[in-house]
Amino acid sequence: MDKVNSFSCSMWFFITVFLVTECVIVSPRCQWYIKSKMSSEEKRRTNYQSGHALPFPGVKAYVDPDTYEDPTQAVHEFAKEIDPTRIRIERVIGAGEFGEVCSGRLRIPGKREIAVAIKTLKGGYVERQRRDFLREASIMGQFDHPNIIRLEGVVTKSRPVMIVVEYMENGSLDSFLRTHDGQFTGIQLVGMLRGIASGMKYLSDMGYVHRDLAARNILVNSNLVCKVSDFGLSRVLEDDPEAAYTTTGGKIPIRWTAPEAISYRKFSSASDAWSYGIVMWEVMSYGERPYWEMSNQDVILSIEEGYRLPAPMGCPVVLHQLMLHCWQKERSQRPKFTDVVSFLDKLIRNPSSLLALVEDIQGESF
Repeated sequence: MDKVNSFSCSMWFFITVFLVTECVIVSPRCQWYIKSKMSSEEKRRTNYQSGHALPFPGVKAYVDPDTYEDPTQAVHEFAKEIDPTRIRIERVIGAGEFGEVCSGRLRIPGKREIAVAIKTLKGGYVERQRRDFLREASIMGQFDHPNIIRLEGVVTKSRPVMIVVEYMENGSLDSFLRTHDGQFTGIQLVGMLRGIASGMKYLSDMGYVHRDLAARNILVNSNLVCKVSDFGLSRVLEDDPEAAYTTTGGKIPIRWTAPEAISYRKFSSASDAWSYGIVMWEVMSYGERPYWEMSNQDVILSIEEGYRLPAPMGCPVVLHQLMLHCWQKERSQRPKFTDVVSFLDKLIRNPSSLLALVEDIQGESF
């Protein structure tokens, strides 16, 4: 009986190995069948494993539009096409890299009109410019968070080509702070910083690196809610006035960029954390220019020698210590955005922790 059982087990093992070998190695038809049964989510997970950061359990992962053979497919997958007759452009409020930025109204079927900002692609563009313009929509369309600018949709089937996003009444954070210098309480400023950190935590969890986090790229609505924007700058812009050439030939915003990203183009959530420290400094100084009138080259040399921005006047000790923590030379020693959000939440729950100012207390460690 034992011999029979042993023989049966051996036969089943042989059959199993044969079938697996047949499907995986020998038969392309079996491979095709298995792949055809994969869900779209499983296919996307395969893409992550071949070049994208794996998502955390339960967290959606960012998909780089540049990995699509046809970039138009990414736009259609992540952004909703809007009928241009539902858009009413009211006035020009600024200029972007690709064309004008306008305010206007969007009529949503079954709902009332909402205020929107409309980025338009100027005429005479070449296909590469159209692709680069819509790339930002392919990125934004993947995000859904209260501290990330919301994409309403795109217009791609008629001219002008448009990207439509929610309207932020108070504009960019740096200009807003300069206009309202000294008008906010410490808790209000910490609330703004907490919102930015929350948005960055969301992006970091998705495996997305912003590369150009700065107060000019944070938008503020009428309720003082801050939202991260300008995702087109996740690639390098050639016309950014704050940018400077690096040894590798690209242009990046030196004053906001971590040393390893400047020298070796090593961008990561840790380099975004460095930039977040600069944003903290901008907020607490009410929109001052980081490093003032120092040249970009002097900024690079000074940081390499260990110089860090001093605390703005009236800055709580705990906030400047957090800035210094973000500016650690070793990127592994910088705080994660999860930790930043938790730390700022503690400060909000305990406002008295903001009373000690840097000019009053020196030498405490974070």
